[in-house]
Amino acid sequence: MVSISLVYEGDLRCRAVHDPSGNSLFTDAPIDNKGKGASFSPTDLLATSLGACMLTIMGIAAEARNMNINGTTVHVEKHMINEPVRRIGTLNVSIILPEKEYTESEMNAMHHAAKNCPVMMSIHPDINVNYTLSTAQ
Repeated sequence: MVSISLVYEGDLRCRAVHDPSGNSLFTDAPIDNKGKGASFSPTDLLATSLGACMLTIMGIAAEARNMNINGTTVHVEKHMINEPVRRIGTLNVSIILPEKEYTESEMNAMHHAAKNCPVMMSIHPDINVNYTLSTAQ
């Protein structure tokens, strides 16, 4: 169990504190939803969490196979919809492994790790998640 404490600071801005470490971050409402867009929005954090979780679980899988995937990048595009309610409609995720030759087994392990990370498994099925996994050219 991990606890996170949040405080509403006004002007659609929140401060979140990771209680075990004391690290904090701020959220702001996006410009298209009455905010300033000065920081991550709550839905931006979901998109960020997905990318970070995919990388983390891929890292665990890579270590188990003595693979080095340092430098792997993830780019997440979040697309909101307004009907029937305002929510995330689509997340497009592009994962790029460092340039090198990977075996079919290694690529399959990376696909499996990315597709089955805890955040991916927690995303509502109405959110369309598209992802690609490739190597740098």
